[in-house]
Amino acid sequence: MEKPVPSDVVEEAARKALKKRGVEVKDIAQIVYDMQAPYVSNLSMDDCYESADAVLCKREIQHAVLVGIELDVLAEKKQLSEPLQSLVESDEGLFGVDETIALGSVFGFGSIAVTTFGYLDKEKHGVIKELDTNKKEVHTFLDDLVASIASSASARLAHRLRDREEHRDKSKIKEREDEELIG
Repeated sequence: MEKPVPSDVVEEAARKALKKRGVEVKDIAQIVYDMQAPYVSNLSMDDCYESADAVLCKREIQHAVLVGIELDVLAEKKQLSEPLQSLVESDEGLFGVDETIALGSVFGFGSIAVTTFGYLDKEKHGVIKELDTNKKEVHTFLDDLVASIASSASARLAHRLRDREEHRDKSKIKEREDEELIG
């Protein structure tokens, strides 16, 4: 049996893949801010950035990012077999595998993440819209993956803000958060 790929290698590869495709953590944090600001009067971009960054530590997210971006890149290079090539390249409306992969990665953050993902998938905020409307590159999977990360980060942040509001012990919050980040 081969040794598993170290987690830090996978995380670094996912972060590099996002960056190479033009997505920065700050872009995702801006979407998180836009989603949470109507509900939180003293929300900071630092809180949003920290939450988006923490979501990128989850293996399921990293795996989804790596698979989705790889499929987008292969479609750009016309290296997928037909009819998959045409489905991915055109972002065919009835092709829902991109949403399925992205949606699968939000389940770890609960129903808030799921409903926020549905909203972002339809409304296309910030960099999600830029990716979706970019006709020079294929982002069939990436726009949904960014929506997934932003949705998860928004849900995570909402829960953390409630913990702070209720004056929960920081060590208990951190302990629970570390447990949630497994996987």
